[in-house]
Amino acid sequence: MGRKSLIFSSLKMATATFSSRILGLVREQVMASMFGASGLTDAFTVAYRVPNMLRDLFAEGAFSSAFVPTFTKAKLDGKEGAKQFLWSMFIVLLLLTGLIATTVIIFAPEVVALMTSKAFLEDTERAELCITMVKIMAPFLTFISLSALFMGALNSLKIFFWPSMAPAFFNIVMIASMILSPSLLISRGHHPIFSLAIGVLLGGFVQMLVQLPLIFKRGFGLPEKLTFSRHYIGSTLNKLGIGTIGIAANQINLLITTILATGTVVGAVSWLTYAFRLFQFPVGVLSVSIAGSNLVHFSEEWKAGRKEQACAILRASYKFSWLVIIPALALMFALSEQSVHLVFERGAFSELDTEQSTLALRSYLIGLPFYGLFKIFGPTFFSLNKAKVPVFISIFAITMNVIFCMTMVPKYGFSILALGTSLSIMVNCCLQAFFLQRYLDLGAKFFIDFSIIKYFISGLIVFALVHYLGQEFYVYKDGLFFRALQFIGITITGLLCYGITLLFMGEGKQLKTILKKST
Repeated sequence: MGRKSLIFSSLKMATATFSSRILGLVREQVMASMFGASGLTDAFTVAYRVPNMLRDLFAEGAFSSAFVPTFTKAKLDGKEGAKQFLWSMFIVLLLLTGLIATTVIIFAPEVVALMTSKAFLEDTERAELCITMVKIMAPFLTFISLSALFMGALNSLKIFFWPSMAPAFFNIVMIASMILSPSLLISRGHHPIFSLAIGVLLGGFVQMLVQLPLIFKRGFGLPEKLTFSRHYIGSTLNKLGIGTIGIAANQINLLITTILATGTVVGAVSWLTYAFRLFQFPVGVLSVSIAGSNLVHFSEEWKAGRKEQACAILRASYKFSWLVIIPALALMFALSEQSVHLVFERGAFSELDTEQSTLALRSYLIGLPFYGLFKIFGPTFFSLNKAKVPVFISIFAITMNVIFCMTMVPKYGFSILALGTSLSIMVNCCLQAFFLQRYLDLGAKFFIDFSIIKYFISGLIVFALVHYLGQEFYVYKDGLFFRALQFIGITITGLLCYGITLLFMGEGKQLKTILKKST
C-alpha cells in the first residue's frame, strides 16, 4: 500500500509540476525574446540569485527536510498541536526572513559587489540596475519561505497536486509582468528590465497566497489563541541549523561560480541560467515530485516504527527515479541543441546564444540521474535524525567543485562551471548512498538491480535513435509550429522506443505493476 501511495502521489505532483514547468519555459522564452543573453539579463540573474540563495535555506530543500518529519510527528500527537506548530513556524519564518530581507535592501550595493567580479562592477549602469533589482526582489524570500511552509504542511496531509501547482501562478505573474509592465515603466522613465524583478516579487506573493484556502479547508487555519510550540519549533530549527552549515557551503560554491562566470564573457551568466532552466525541467517534474512524495511516506512509516515498510518505500523511489530519469537524459542529451533552439532562439536570443547555452546544457545533463537520487537521499537523513551526514558530505563535494572550477575555468571557459556542478553532485550522491546503506543495512542489492541495467540499455538505444532522427528530420529553418511538431514527434518516438525495448527485455510485468498501482 505504501508503494502504491508513493507512486500515485508522485504522479500527481509530477502532473502539477509539469504544468508549472511548461509555464516556466514560456516565462524563459518571453525573457529570452525580449532581453536575449546580455549584460541586462546577467544583471537580473545576479540580482535574483540573492534571494534565491537564501531561499535554499528557508524554502524547499533544507526547510522541507526539517519541517515535514517534525510536522508529521506533531500530527501523530494531535491535530491541535500540529495547528499550533504550523502557525508558530509561520511567525518565526515571517520575522526571520523579514529581518534578512530588510538587511539585504540596506546593504544591496555591498551584496552585489560581493557576488560579482571587478569587470561586472566596471559597467556602472549594469551594476546600478542589478542593485535596484536586488532591493525590489528582497521580500521574495519571505513570500517563498511561507509558501514552502504551507506546501510542506499540505504534503504532510497527503495533498500533493495543488501545492505543486502553486509555482505555476508564480510563472503566470512573471509572464504577465514582462508583457504588461515594460511600457508603463518606460513611460515613467524606468528601465523595462525592472519588469522581471517586479514579476518575481508579485509572483512569490501569489504562490504563497493560493495555498492558504486548502490550509483553512483542512482545519489548519489560524487558532483562536496561538501558543508557541517550543518543542517542535526547537526540533525544526535544530535540524535546520545543522542544514545551515551545508547550505552555507553551497552558497559559497554558488558565490564563487557567479564571480567566475561574471569574470569570463558578457552573457556567460545568462547562458548558464538558460541551460539550467532546461536542465531543471526533468529535475523539477520528475525528481522533485518523487522526492517530495518519498519524504512524506518514508517519514510516516519510519516515525511509526515500521522500518521494513520505510525501506521498501525508499527502494521504490530509487527504482522509480531511474525508470523515469534515464529516458529524460537520453532525449535531452540527443536533442540538446534542438531544445535550446526551439525554446529560446528568437528575438534578441541569437545563434551564438544557442551554441553557448547548448554547451552548458550538455555539461549539466551529465549529472542528471544523480540529481534525482540526491533529491531522494538527502531528505531521508533528516527522517533518520542523521542530518549532519549529508551536510558534511555536501561540504566535501562542494570543496572539490570549487577547487576544480577555479583551476579549470581560466583555461577552458564558463562551461566548466556546469561540468563541475555535475561532477560534484555525482560525488555527493555516491557518498550519501554509502552512508544510507550503513544506517539502514540495505545491502548492495538495494542499489544494484538488474532492472536498472535494462533501463540503461534501453536509454542508450533511445539516445542513438533520437540523435539520428534529430539530425535527419529537425529542420532549423522551418517555422516554430513545424519545428515544434518535429520535436514532439521525435520525442514521442523515443519514449515509445524506451517502452518497447523494456517490454522486449522482459520488463513488462514491472511496468504493468507500476501503471496499475498509479491508477
